[in-house]
Amino acid sequence: MAGEMTPAPRSVKRTLATIVLGFEVIVVALAALVIFGLGALPPLLALGGGALLALLMVAVLALLRYEWAYVAGWILQLIMVAAGFLNPAMFFVGGMFAAMWAYCMISGSRIDNQNQQFNQFNSNNENNENNEKENS
Repeated sequence: MAGEMTPAPRSVKRTLATIVLGFEVIVVALAALVIFGLGALPPLLALGGGALLALLMVAVLALLRYEWAYVAGWILQLIMVAAGFLNPAMFFVGGMFAAMWAYCMISGSRIDNQNQQFNQFNSNNENNENNEKENS
């Protein structure tokens, strides 16, 4: 139908951020179990802290429509890297997720900007074609 409105496409940056944080929630749960099992922290702190970090990640996932949520995502990445002080393997795991987050933020923003420029270009061309048809 001519009057039918289609929703705006979801940004690539948001999609990539969702994927990274979604997988990271699983890793946080597993890391909390490892830290608990190794006795690096008291059980309540290891499991409770892991659960809190996972819940924060889920909350940020739900709030990615706001630009400030991406800053919160960076803070969560820093917390993941800092978990390496509890278990040195987390320096590597947290670093890998921080690198993926950085790549997704940079690439996603670049692709979104290119898509926006492409859509503006197409919109301008359609307007010019419509104007030419009306004038002829």
